[in-house]
Amino acid sequence: MVTDDIAKQVIDLVTRRSGVYMFRPKKYDTYTEESNIHFDVKLDQDDVEELMDEYFSKFQVKKEGFKIETYYPEVTFSWNPFKKQIVDIPDFTIGMLIESAKAGKWLYD
Repeated sequence: MVTDDIAKQVIDLVTRRSGVYMFRPKKYDTYTEESNIHFDVKLDQDDVEELMDEYFSKFQVKKEGFKIETYYPEVTFSWNPFKKQIVDIPDFTIGMLIESAKAGKWLYD
């Protein structure tokens, strides 16, 4: 089925981009549609920008409406340990990439 093929290709792309780092010595191959790119895959903003550039190109997804700042907002740094800034970040999952790849455009705000 074509949709299963798209899902597998998107998961493979994310898995390949998750890479190997000093504190994460092996690639994870257990990502699912529910996996959160920020919290489960643990990609930082630079890595996600590269991932999304490749994603939009490979799957021919129109990137209008996609803003990296939505999922990686700028947080101001404070030296005051009592002044915590809580940032509400919307979900950013592999399933979102799969559904947008099927639609051919970014479906989320």
